[in-house]
Amino acid sequence: MLDYKLLQALAAVIENGGFERAGEILGLTQSAVSQRIKSLEVRLGQPVLVRHPELQATPAGNKLLNHFQQVQLLERDLRKTIPALAEDTTRLRIAINADSLATWWAAVVGEFCSREGLLLDLVIEDQDVGLKRMRDGDVAACLCSSSQPIAGGRCVALGEMTYMPLATPQYVRQFFPDGITPEAFATSPAIVFGPNDQLQHRFMLVVATTAVSPTTCAPLLRGSSSLPGPAWAMA
Repeated sequence: MLDYKLLQALAAVIENGGFERAGEILGLTQSAVSQRIKSLEVRLGQPVLVRHPELQATPAGNKLLNHFQQVQLLERDLRKTIPALAEDTTRLRIAINADSLATWWAAVVGEFCSREGLLLDLVIEDQDVGLKRMRDGDVAACLCSSSQPIAGGRCVALGEMTYMPLATPQYVRQFFPDGITPEAFATSPAIVFGPNDQLQHRFMLVVATTAVSPTTCAPLLRGSSSLPGPAWAMA
């Protein structure tokens, strides 16, 4: 069985960026927090923290943090049915795609988090990869394009995001002088917003039956007014 005081110490160290601040939050000395982390590592037989060059959780530590957050969520649900239990703030690690974060996320989720007493740690990840992060135990929840939940999880449909291929008038004149044709698309440069961004590729397979070529990788939020060089993109 896991000792949740040890997991609480691990979470406090990561959330507060160090042992001293974690001790202040938990009402413990710095050495006591360090001892709890050491006990957890002895229990697991492997480290849960990397201290250099910067303090962060190891893959095993991240899985423990995810588990601890899920337990906190269960306790929060329990407090709804047993109000006598002390209220506390719950922290949840979520994988979310950059497009949602740049558009509707803050307006919709901000009020909910305030009402429910939730603090969110957001991991920016493509919607086609978020579910894998959740399956690997890196996050407790995700926004993804799949309708199939992981074992023990739930899948809730939130809505749809519509994308269109966009480009500047100058770009269209240069690369599509004879109109929007499959041949022109096959040779026109496109922007992908990360190594896992496949929207442009899927669109190309429909309109031109070929993959995007060539591409420019720009790790930006869609909708940015500054894009690197002439290219079209799904936005």
